[in-house]
Amino acid sequence: MSNKAPIKSKSPKAPSMLDATIPLVSLVIMLTASVGYFSDNSSFGPNQIALLLAMGIAIVIGLKNGYQWDGIEKAMVKGISLSLGALLILLTVGALIGTWLLSGTVPTMIYYGLQIIDPNWFYAACCIVCGIVAMSIGSSWTTAATVGVAFIGISNGFEMSTAVTAGAVISGAYFGDKLSPLSETTNLAPAVAGSELFDHIRYMLWTTIPSISIALLLFLIIGFNHSSPNIENTDSIEALTATLEATYDISVINLVPLLILLILAFKKMPAFPAVAIGAIIGAIWSGIFQQELILTMAKEGVSNTTAYITVIWTAFFDGIVVNTGNQEIDKLLSRGGMSSMLNTIWLVMCALSFGAVLEHLGMLAKFVESILKTAKSVGSLITSTIMTCIGTNLITADQYMAIVMPGRMFKEEYKRRGLHPTVLSRTLEDSGTITSPLIPWNTCGAFMFGALALTSYDYIFYCFFNLINPIIAVIYAYAGFKIKKLTNTA
Repeated sequence: MSNKAPIKSKSPKAPSMLDATIPLVSLVIMLTASVGYFSDNSSFGPNQIALLLAMGIAIVIGLKNGYQWDGIEKAMVKGISLSLGALLILLTVGALIGTWLLSGTVPTMIYYGLQIIDPNWFYAACCIVCGIVAMSIGSSWTTAATVGVAFIGISNGFEMSTAVTAGAVISGAYFGDKLSPLSETTNLAPAVAGSELFDHIRYMLWTTIPSISIALLLFLIIGFNHSSPNIENTDSIEALTATLEATYDISVINLVPLLILLILAFKKMPAFPAVAIGAIIGAIWSGIFQQELILTMAKEGVSNTTAYITVIWTAFFDGIVVNTGNQEIDKLLSRGGMSSMLNTIWLVMCALSFGAVLEHLGMLAKFVESILKTAKSVGSLITSTIMTCIGTNLITADQYMAIVMPGRMFKEEYKRRGLHPTVLSRTLEDSGTITSPLIPWNTCGAFMFGALALTSYDYIFYCFFNLINPIIAVIYAYAGFKIKKLTNTA
C-alpha cells in the first residue's frame, strides 16, 4: 500500500499586465494591417483571421501560465453559444430583408421618403430620408453608398456644402441603422449584453431621439442660412423615384408587413418569431402585389407557379437581384437573404471566441480591474464604457469589436452593480456603433470615404448625431436619468 500523498494540480497563474497586453497589441497591429491592405473589405475575412491569430497568441500565453487546453476550448464554445440566439435572429433578418425587397415594402418606404425633399431644408431632408432608408434596410453602408451618393451629387447642383451633406447623410444613416431591428449592430449589442432586441431598441429611444432632434435643428439652421440654392437640379432624385415606380407596384398597402412587425414588437413578442413572421408576411405580399416583378426575375420557360415559388424561396435564403438599368437602384435593392448574414456571423463568432479566451485566461479581468479603479459611481462606469468603446474603435478599427470587447469586459460589473442589461447594450450602441465612421482608419470611415469621396476630416464636425449621442449618454449617466435597475419591471 503506497503512502504517497496525491499529487495536487497546480492552479493557473494569473496573467500579468504584459501577458494581457500582448494579444491586444498583436490584434491592433494585425487589424491596422488588415485595414491598410484591404480597406473597407477588411471585415470580409481579413479581420476574422486577425482575430483568430490574436486568439492563438493569447492561448499560447494561457498555456504558459498553466491553463489547460480543454478548459480553453470549453470557454470558446461557451462564448459562441451565448450568441446563438442572435445568430438565429441575424439569419432571419436576412430572410426578412430579401422578402421585403421583393414585396415592395422597402422600395415603398424609400419612395415616400424621397418625396419630402425640399431645397429650403435640404440638409435636414438628407438626414431624414437617409434615416428612413437605413431603418427600412438596416444598413448605414448601403444607405450612404446609394441615396447618400445621390444627395452628394444634388448638393453640388444646389451649390451647397458637400461636407455638411455628408454629415447629414451619415447622421441619418446611423440614426436609422441604430434603431432598425434589421441592423447587424442593433442585434449584436443586446446579444453581447444579454438584453432583448426590442427592449434594447425601445430603451435607446431615450438617448437617440434627443440626439437626432438636436442634429436636425442644427441642419435646419445651416440650411436656412445658405443663400440661393439652385432648385432645378433634382434629376438624381427624380430618376430614383421614376425607376422605383417602373420596377415595383408602389402602394401604401406594401407597408402592411412593416406595420405587422411594429405591432408584434409593441406587443413584446420575442425578436426571432416576430422577424420570422415579418419575413413570411413579406413573402406572401410579394406573391400578391409584385407578380410582374417576380416573373421578370424567374428563369425563362418556367410556369408562373414555378416562378413564384422559386423567386420567393430564393429571396429567403439568397435575397434578390434587381436589374433596372439604374446602378444606384440596383445596388440599393439587390441584397438580402440568409446568405448575406454569413460573413457577419463569421465575424461575430471569431470576435466572441477571442473575447471568451481573454475572459477565461483572466486577461479581460486585468483590464477591467485597472479601469474600474477609477469608476466608482454609475455615471463614471457608463462613461468608462463609452470611452472604452471609442478607444476600441480607434485601436481595432472595427465597430463590431467596439461592441463585443467592451460588452464582454463590463457585462459582469453592470450586473454586480444592479444595472439592467439594456443599460449596457444602449451604452455600447451610443458609443461603439455611431463613432466608427468618424475614424478615418476604421472600416466604417474607410467605407464612407470610398462611397462619398470625402474623408472623415472633411465631414467629422458635421456628423452632429454621431457627436451628440455619446454626450447625451454621459449626461444621462451622471444625472441618473433613465438608468434602469435590475429590480425595475418597467
